[in-house]
Amino acid sequence: MPKKAKPAENGKEEGPAPCKRVKVEAAGGPSALNFDSPSGLFESLISPIKTETFFKEFWEQKPLLIQRDDPALATYYQSLFRLSDLKSLCSRGMYYGRDINVCRCVNGKKKVLNKDGKVHFLQLRKDFDQKRATIQFHQPQRFKDELWRIQEKLECYFGSLVGSNVYITPAGSQGLPPHYDDVEVLILQLEGEKRWRLYRPTVPLAREYGVEAEDSIGSPAREFTLKPGDFLYFPRGTIHQADTPPGLAHSTHLTISTYQNNSWGDFLLDTISGLVFDTAKEDLELRAGLPRQLLLVETTAVARRRVSGFLRMLADKLEGTKELLSADMKKDFIMNRLPPYCVGDGAELSTPGGQLPRLDSTVRLQFKDHIVLTLGPDQDRSDETREKMIYIYHSLKNRRETHMMGNEETESHGLRFPLSHMDALKQIWNSTAISVKDLKLTTDEEKESLALSLWTECLIQVV
Repeated sequence: MPKKAKPAENGKEEGPAPCKRVKVEAAGGPSALNFDSPSGLFESLISPIKTETFFKEFWEQKPLLIQRDDPALATYYQSLFRLSDLKSLCSRGMYYGRDINVCRCVNGKKKVLNKDGKVHFLQLRKDFDQKRATIQFHQPQRFKDELWRIQEKLECYFGSLVGSNVYITPAGSQGLPPHYDDVEVLILQLEGEKRWRLYRPTVPLAREYGVEAEDSIGSPAREFTLKPGDFLYFPRGTIHQADTPPGLAHSTHLTISTYQNNSWGDFLLDTISGLVFDTAKEDLELRAGLPRQLLLVETTAVARRRVSGFLRMLADKLEGTKELLSADMKKDFIMNRLPPYCVGDGAELSTPGGQLPRLDSTVRLQFKDHIVLTLGPDQDRSDETREKMIYIYHSLKNRRETHMMGNEETESHGLRFPLSHMDALKQIWNSTAISVKDLKLTTDEEKESLALSLWTECLIQVV
């Protein structure tokens, strides 16, 4: 199962090519982010670079630096998180380690300055001012509504968990040594200035976090200073370090991270087990026992050829398979992602509203970006003949307060239906609106029951 995407320890770079710099002058009209759609938000984050260019030339390949002369956007970025926000946040009960880390880079190593237990703002500010320590705030989207709004849209856009950290570093100080991360990184500079040094990766598209000794990584491939409103992207594996220049005010930047354990390799691990399980039901050779003592000796050439043959057989079978079964990745994503952004008490996400659906009702799917439909074995049966079921998982009832916290308990929310409901569900998924009586099910009772089940989970509304 993929882990929750831990935010990067600071930022990061990759790619053999040097990072591209784009300077943008202030344009007329509004400069706030575009929240009309997930793609609109991402386009506004990387503006003026087009998304097609970004994914063709930069994504997983090399860094992108966008320096902007846009006072309105700089003001908006500054509103996302400020040093002054820490006082009110600490009053809500923040704890060292879980919510806040205090650290400083000393002689190329990370020195953690955390106290025990609850964070008291006066002590935190004292360490910041006197020890020149960096304050790392974990997953601020749990408390800051606008970050919830941004990251929820990005999770819809990427189809992957999106975490974040805020780093606040005093003048003339550095929080972390040179390192690389296992996530794609988007940096927004919020307050002050921060000097970045990016190095070519030793492990492109790294799957693990790693620290590098400065004397082993050579000269920076790129060096620059971010100011409020600026944007930086770099791929996982990029070695990087950042510090606040001396003589200036403190620096605050937001690290947004995604695509942890979201590779083709992870997808293969997730789907092949289901393919093997299903194939073994009908293939006698896969159910045959291993040769005696195979597990006690070095794997033989005969065994390797046998496994290769099975893999080729599975590949041939895969060509004729309409749908891959995802064992964990889809469910894990939906269970752990943010709920839809909403203003108020969020009643529309947990309590069905409007008219009860009837046979003559017209219904429409809602919150489509927060729902996945997948196939899996009937979990109420343990025998080998158990039928596949349709599982619908959604994130409407997820708890924002536990997003990306890793050790917090999460539960899945959703419904399951027999395979005979697949055509009717696809009708609802693929239609702008559809009449309940037109659903492709045998009886009117089944049609009403399906509509009522989806309505009860707030997944459809009557129009």
